Amino acid sequence: MPNSDVHPDLRRIARIAPRQIVSPRSLSTIRVLTKLRERRNPAASRHAEVITLGSGVGIRLFRPPGVTDPAPALLWIHGGGYVMGSPQQDDRVCHGFSTRLGITVAAVKYRLAPEHPYPTPLEDCYAALTWLAGLPAVDRTRVAIGGASAGGGLAAALALLARDRGEVAPFFQLLAYPMLDDRSSLTAENPAYRLWNTRSNQFGWSAYLGDTDPRVAVPARRDDLAGLAPAWIGVGTHDLFHDEDLVYAERLRAAGVPCVVETIPGAFHGFDLVAPKVQVSQRFFDSQCDVLREALAAAP
Repeated sequence: MPNSDVHPDLRRIARIAPRQIVSPRSLSTIRVLTKLRERRNPAASRHAEVITLGSGVGIRLFRPPGVTDPAPALLWIHGGGYVMGSPQQDDRVCHGFSTRLGITVAAVKYRLAPEHPYPTPLEDCYAALTWLAGLPAVDRTRVAIGGASAGGGLAAALALLARDRGEVAPFFQLLAYPMLDDRSSLTAENPAYRLWNTRSNQFGWSAYLGDTDPRVAVPARRDDLAGLAPAWIGVGTHDLFHDEDLVYAERLRAAGVPCVVETIPGAFHGFDLVAPKVQVSQRFFDSQCDVLREALAAAP
């Protein structure tokens, strides 16, 4: 892709960033490398309490110091195309949310496809949501849900599931370049895509959906979006998910759900994860903190 099309902060990393990081053949290797990286970086765990729920779902919990009364919380769902990744990869992000906003943050370790296709990953997230909402230090009326990439897609699906079940009602959706529509796998390949292209997307969705009807499992295919929590969607213009995210935002608004969209010119998928220290990534995180802070202030 023309280097001038990429955001100036990301041009150096774009030169070496692959277009595809996962395939059926590379998945097992990537998972092994992920575990090795986590073992070699124990310092990343110093702020997290590691908890296993009775259902077996894992939680990495970040508590703000000095908070004893019921206070807001965020359930965060990691990305990885539904087939890879772990909550530990987002320790920096979750700790940042907790310290900046003074909220409890729970990052869920959901089971991955293809070994565990839909609805298992979503049910794991739902179990984490109901557990978080039930903590004595959490105000169950002010629990936000959010995530990046596949985590954003699971957060969107979780908002729908929570609405339909009526047991706990998230008050906000924080969706960073969410993976919302399996039909994007059919779009023409674009040389601007980095880290996640149509081939990776097809693999991820196929693994997650299994034999499930996409009209049930895929957020963008759901007909009724009314009654969901207000949302923020952030996505780069060089992201495969750019178009599907904007379409979903418009559908939310048409259903009466407030939705703010932030687009980042020249940013590719997962840019803030691979280059967290550059200014555009830091501003992206600042935006997420700001919008969540505003949502908390407006919450009853």
